[in-house]
Amino acid sequence: QVQLVESGGGLVQAGGSLRLSCAASGRALSMYVMGWFRQAQGKEREFVAAISRTGGSTAYANSVKGRFTISRDNAKNTGYLQMDSLKPEDTAVYFCAADTGGYVGPASHRYERWGQGTQVTVSS
Repeated sequence: QVQLVESGGGLVQAGGSLRLSCAASGRALSMYVMGWFRQAQGKEREFVAAISRTGGSTAYANSVKGRFTISRDNAKNTGYLQMDSLKPEDTAVYFCAADTGGYVGPASHRYERWGQGTQVTVSS
């Protein structure tokens, strides 16, 4: 099974940018659809973005569309989430997830493997 480790979180001012990374080990990331989810304190986990195995298909939550970009480098076994124009409401723990079934979408139960998460805090 693949193991996922997120990095790149931190504290940033509103309007700033961060790039999250999701490093995979154990199996080739190219075998998996990759997704990003987030969970703010006291709220349910929500979908952010997803990308197909080859990167040819992506999906985004409406709340991040036009500000966030999901990508992947299968040669490096790493996925990314570029976050621009950050807002305080983007503050959350961000998780990457992987799915072997080919599903590119927001249903979290479709993703089989999850990382531990990285904290993103956006100050106003």
